Amino acid sequence: MYWLLYILVIIAAFISMEAVTWLTHRYIMHGILWKLHKDHHQPQPGFFEKNDAFFIIFAVPSILLIYSGTFNHIGWVQAIGFGIMGYGIAYFIVHDVIIHQRFKWFSRSNNTYIQAIRRAHKMHHRHLERHDGESFGMLYVHKKYRDMVRASRKDAKNITQRRNDAT
Repeated sequence: MYWLLYILVIIAAFISMEAVTWLTHRYIMHGILWKLHKDHHQPQPGFFEKNDAFFIIFAVPSILLIYSGTFNHIGWVQAIGFGIMGYGIAYFIVHDVIIHQRFKWFSRSNNTYIQAIRRAHKMHHRHLERHDGESFGMLYVHKKYRDMVRASRKDAKNITQRRNDAT
């Protein structure tokens, strides 16, 4: 029973991090810490950015919770730390690998979710300044972006069909 609770706490922490990320991104990264995040919104920021400091900022609570939970024998505290760490890994894969393609692992994916998350992030980066942004979350993609991807595919399929019919 203990392990089931432990796993549920990890999952709850992981899911909760999407809200934490949205709020942090919207009100802190695009607010008081804009100076660290601004270069991320530039057309060619480079491989490393000041924005990468947020990796450390988010890692510190995870490390402290895992450490504290481990050495004080408080499993739920440790589980929260692992949930945050899991979200950090997912964030790295989605944001740095899939969206910004710092590593070319998923560069040609036709997956609806991946294309929708790329489109949502592109809409976020359309705004080069700190105000008037959209799509501040990371793993949750609003339905309108999934619908855009599906509509785009349908349009492409119709164009291909018309070309084939014309020949």
